[in-house]
Amino acid sequence: MRNTLTYPSFLLILALAVVCYAFGLDSRFAPKNGDEYVYMHIARMTADAGQWLPLQSEMEAMRNTKPPLVFWQGIASTDWASNWGLWQLRWPSLIYTGLTALLLGLAVGRYTGRIQTGLLAALIWLSFFATYRYGRPYLTDPPEVFFLSLPFFALLYWGRSAFDSKLLFPLLAAISIGLGLLYKSFAYVLPACFALALWYWCWRDWRFLKTLQHDAFKVFGVGVLALGIFALWFVVDPNPEAVWREFILGENAGKFGARSSNYFMDLIRGGDSIWMLLLSSIANAGLFTAVALSLFWQSWRERHVADMEERLLWLWILAFFIVFSLPSQRSGRYLLPIMPAIAALIAMHWQRLPIWGFRLALVLQGIVLLAMGWVSVRLHGGAWGVDVVWLYSIWHWLILATGLALVLAGLIKAKSSKLCALATCFLCYLALNTGLAPLEGAAGRYDAKAVADVQNALVAVPCDFRSKDEEYRLLLPGARLQGYPANEAANTAELAKRHTYFTTYVPQGESPLLCPDCRILGKRVEMRARHTNAEILKIIQGEMGQYLFVNEYLIYSPSAIAAPSPDACR
Repeated sequence: MRNTLTYPSFLLILALAVVCYAFGLDSRFAPKNGDEYVYMHIARMTADAGQWLPLQSEMEAMRNTKPPLVFWQGIASTDWASNWGLWQLRWPSLIYTGLTALLLGLAVGRYTGRIQTGLLAALIWLSFFATYRYGRPYLTDPPEVFFLSLPFFALLYWGRSAFDSKLLFPLLAAISIGLGLLYKSFAYVLPACFALALWYWCWRDWRFLKTLQHDAFKVFGVGVLALGIFALWFVVDPNPEAVWREFILGENAGKFGARSSNYFMDLIRGGDSIWMLLLSSIANAGLFTAVALSLFWQSWRERHVADMEERLLWLWILAFFIVFSLPSQRSGRYLLPIMPAIAALIAMHWQRLPIWGFRLALVLQGIVLLAMGWVSVRLHGGAWGVDVVWLYSIWHWLILATGLALVLAGLIKAKSSKLCALATCFLCYLALNTGLAPLEGAAGRYDAKAVADVQNALVAVPCDFRSKDEEYRLLLPGARLQGYPANEAANTAELAKRHTYFTTYVPQGESPLLCPDCRILGKRVEMRARHTNAEILKIIQGEMGQYLFVNEYLIYSPSAIAAPSPDACR
């Protein structure tokens, strides 16, 4: 099914993508991974210590959880934590994601000879939910994907001159991969060099001896120099023994241990099997998962007529998949560096891909938009058991309406299906952000008086993930925080006995059961996370004010008898 690829349509979708990625960058409810809290904690503690190294943390086993570059990035972007906030921590991630999209577009546009195909590849990669989820928060993934992809973009862009280069390209590739290792892990040298070796072998028409003669030393040199750059961490860190113990042995070698029964059984069955790795890798495409599946089918059918660039892209994907099949802990997140290759392949096959993948994407997008619209209608004005007045801007309704209109247009008019599916991905992400926007205002925050009342006080807050208290530092700046298990957050009476200052969850429409001398200092609405299956069913049935959007009260209990207790956030 051929459709007209015009610059105006692409530029409109590009503008939509830019707005989508920039909007709500500082939101506490932006799609993210819980590791962001841990990285925030380590960056803040290290900044407070006033030295780049050693990395600091109140969690002994989580000091050297990642190499130092990601924490140094957070220290630099917040000016040694003096301008602490989500926007300051996240904007470098957004820059890395934007640069990756730009270079992907340039590389694909160069080797295909069509700027439109390059722009399409960049937009497809940005439309993947994994890119949106991991490409904006303060995580290692944006710089990791950028630096590990850069050598492959260069080979695609410069072609023969890069492949034949004996010094300049290998040197630059080693520096780029080495920086990627200093952001993520030394383990990524294996898939990166494996992919490079396969690319050189394919470039030499699969002549092994010629590849060994002309290119083996390049790949070996890239790997050694990249590892040498990573090893600088051991040279400059005052405590290299801790780095070896916590990062090399704990964070990396530990991922080869049996997860359930034994290594080989875990490989072929269960949640960490190679099949789940394959499915989760494809699912990184999010709303475009069906399109990615159609790409696999189309590429297999056309495998005998695939050109050099297409074979190289598949080798990039295959190399990373093989290497990350080896650890017993297998996750589609480890394969984020191959998603630019998948986006490039979709762009190359765009005109020939079957329409069913895009129509399935449109159906899924329609379900998502209808669900968000239904929830928004029920929440608007304080209905559905939520006693806070939710007021959405006109933009929220326009985004929902535009998205549904594009879904209908794509389903009705086949020639518009592909571009409609691409554009609607970004509208879905925007609607998700605008749907939670009321919680970013006064409804989701404590007022200035409540914040002032707990200055320098020890406040107990619920924790359902390590370092979750880092989020509360944004809500209660100046307070000292201690975590308690989140499953105790509704037990107000018990919390009042143990903590002088604490926060507690109360269902919408109800009041907390206070002790005689307890006093409410503040109130806000919180969106709970990590629900049980039973709670999810209750939410679907409409009990959102009890299990999803609960009231959180900040309470002072002067008669509390404080007792030493472990910090649940640590």
